[in-house]
Amino acid sequence: MNLKKLLLPLALLLPLTTTAQSISPAQIEQFKQLPRAQQEALAERYGVDLDNLGSTSQGANQRPQQVNVVEPISSITNQEREQARAKQRDDEEQVLARKNGGLKPYGYDLFAGSPTTFAPVTEIPVPTDYTLGPGDVLRVQLWGKVNQNLDLPISRDGSISFPDSGPMNLAGLSFDDARQQIRKRISEQYIGVEVAVTLGELRSMRVFVLGESRNPGSYTVSSLSTITNALYVSGGVKQNGSLRKVQHKRNGSLVGVLDLYDLLLNGDSRADNRLQPGDVIFIPPVGKRVGIEGEVYRPALYELNGENTLEELVSMAGGLTPQAYPQRVKIERTNADFLRIIAEADYTGPKGRNAQVKAGDRVSIPSISDITGQFVEIKGAATRTGKFAWMPGMRVSSIIRNLDADLLPVADKQYAAIIRTNPRNDTISVLNLRLREAVRNPGGEHDLQLEERDRVFFFADAGKVDIEKVDAANTNNSAKNDDEEKPETFTRENLFAPVLQRLKAQAKPGAPQQTIRISGPVRYPGEYPMPASHRLADAVFVAGGLKDSASLYQAEIARYTQDESGIGQTHILNVDLAAAMAGQSSLILQSRDTILIKSIPQFAQPRTIILKGEVRYPGEYTFREGETLKEVVQRAGGLSSNAFPAGAIFTREKLRQLEAQRLREAEERLQGDLLGVQLQGDSFGGQDVERVQQVEDLLEDVQNSRPVGRMVIDLAAVLSDESYQSVRLQDGDQLIVPTIPQSVSVFGEVQFPTSHLHQPGLTVDDYLQRSGGPTRQADESRVYVVKADGSVMLPERSQWFGGRSQQLEPGDTIIMPIDVDRLNQLELWTNVSQIVYQMALGAAAVGNL
Repeated sequence: MNLKKLLLPLALLLPLTTTAQSISPAQIEQFKQLPRAQQEALAERYGVDLDNLGSTSQGANQRPQQVNVVEPISSITNQEREQARAKQRDDEEQVLARKNGGLKPYGYDLFAGSPTTFAPVTEIPVPTDYTLGPGDVLRVQLWGKVNQNLDLPISRDGSISFPDSGPMNLAGLSFDDARQQIRKRISEQYIGVEVAVTLGELRSMRVFVLGESRNPGSYTVSSLSTITNALYVSGGVKQNGSLRKVQHKRNGSLVGVLDLYDLLLNGDSRADNRLQPGDVIFIPPVGKRVGIEGEVYRPALYELNGENTLEELVSMAGGLTPQAYPQRVKIERTNADFLRIIAEADYTGPKGRNAQVKAGDRVSIPSISDITGQFVEIKGAATRTGKFAWMPGMRVSSIIRNLDADLLPVADKQYAAIIRTNPRNDTISVLNLRLREAVRNPGGEHDLQLEERDRVFFFADAGKVDIEKVDAANTNNSAKNDDEEKPETFTRENLFAPVLQRLKAQAKPGAPQQTIRISGPVRYPGEYPMPASHRLADAVFVAGGLKDSASLYQAEIARYTQDESGIGQTHILNVDLAAAMAGQSSLILQSRDTILIKSIPQFAQPRTIILKGEVRYPGEYTFREGETLKEVVQRAGGLSSNAFPAGAIFTREKLRQLEAQRLREAEERLQGDLLGVQLQGDSFGGQDVERVQQVEDLLEDVQNSRPVGRMVIDLAAVLSDESYQSVRLQDGDQLIVPTIPQSVSVFGEVQFPTSHLHQPGLTVDDYLQRSGGPTRQADESRVYVVKADGSVMLPERSQWFGGRSQQLEPGDTIIMPIDVDRLNQLELWTNVSQIVYQMALGAAAVGNL
């Protein structure tokens, strides 16, 4: 192979002059088959750029690349532009829907999309009558004596350049004709060569979409594009544009009119003509519109194009649904006086189907009525709820055959209710159903016969509902479908609510309100429909039955009556409940009776006291009504030999609650005093800062204090002195007997608050001196001693360390309070500090056991 002969024309590729057309594709392929090192050496020798070689080698057979001749001036992204267009579309649709009562125009969503400037069509077959033009590429494959693949673009003058054969004019010919001419030329110039001709890349063309387009303008589309393709790429049609009269124009003349309803409703695309360069698609304003709603398959606004009858409109809307009631079709329209009127048409007859519809009409197809007869309805905690066919002689056991299979797990299987409607006056009554007996004995006394339009209510058992909630929480299955009814909605209160409202509404003179109310220890107290038997036992059964805390000796019925003068009054009737429940009472319930079931006094209310510390048998003891502390301690074996009865701590729950209330009140007042001191500190210097800190410390002590509820008693006297007042116990009492102490504690404003070993003969002043004496904030004149039993002793007033000579006992506590006179004379602080210290001592005594 002569490489010089090969590379001489290659050297001409850099300037890309017309001489480059003399290089054949075969020569380029031969060069590419050389090793890379030899290619680089030859290219360097002749000054050939290998990067441009591949693209330049087919310069004669490639169509020019698309270039943007106009750059967009907007800097927004395509996503932002599409979001803005979508928002504009939504706004237009909402405005139009509001004007038309929620109806939207039909068909516009199909073409709404994101417009583009080019819509390539490369994967569809090319028809044989396709007209070739500049920009189309023909792919010619030769085989036989010559094997070669050629891509031949049609140039601007309408010709292709055949190698070694010269130009050939193909523009304006159909693809089939062009293929025949190419085959003819190959057969004339080559012997033993077969040829196959296909279309490669298709040309693009410029068309215009104008009128009521969402994005009117010019668009570059494929040469195989049709009217609908151009509508897609332009973003569709505005809702004020016509879908029935889309015009296709060429050189100012109307080529055809496309009715998009033919495509949307019937799939007919015959009028979807193929476009030519420079064609114009013009969308005129929308024509007459008619709205249709109700029981049709496609309720919407429809544009009329020759249709003027109700039957044609219904056909466009997809026809009537099975739930349609066609005998009274309502038509709203504007009359000659510009007033909205209502007309009706019977669609079942020819006259109604041929009724004329006009622009602006709004047609409404009504629904058939709900089931009105031959049914019974099941509601509540049943597996299958809804309406079921009724047949004469039907009983409860006909619809509930198995309590476990036909009812939900939470259902009350003892009681159900039948709501019956009187067909003569539409009033309702309630029949009570003993459900378990009815299912166990089909056809028996309790298996009531059902009548047409009866409603059977099955209620949820509150105890089962609570258990189901716990199980669901433990298994993380508590999430339910939003449409699924929860078991708590099946309670008596919820299901009976509309029934009670109906019973009250239908009451009148001579037919009083058939409701009762029951309260007390029954499972479901509340208001209920009057039992059909008017017996007290049935009323209790409806309320779920008696609890075990109910007293059977007596019940009360409050009854509303009128005296001889017609004035209303209330009578109280005492009833033997045991006899009534046994069916031995002749009492008949009346309208609005209020039944009170009394509870057994003090039923199942255990009273306990906790004994801790130095008792022989500590623990939690249950005591009788009126039992005393002495009796319970004796039951516990008395005190141990290490007991210190003088330091016993007796606490009571009610006192603890009172102390908690006092703490809350003290905290609120201290917060107010603290605010006042802080405000004064803005005017007075460092002394106020110190006072603020002291108040804040006291407030923190109050917040951290926990109420104990201690009551001061002399335990030794309680146990041994008959003249000492007995301590009657209350539920929640607690007695803590400590061991014999050996210390005396010093708290408050001293230098070193601590506890000291008790020594006989030492006085209050001696222990204060051992703790370093008082601080600057101490109030030396108000020292007090909290004895081991919780009582407070005030030492004799005298000079400091001179007169407080009282000797202390083990377990006593000396308190040195803060000097409140230095803190703006706030007497509250003294009381608060005493409360805090006393609670702290009690808590410390409890915690040291």
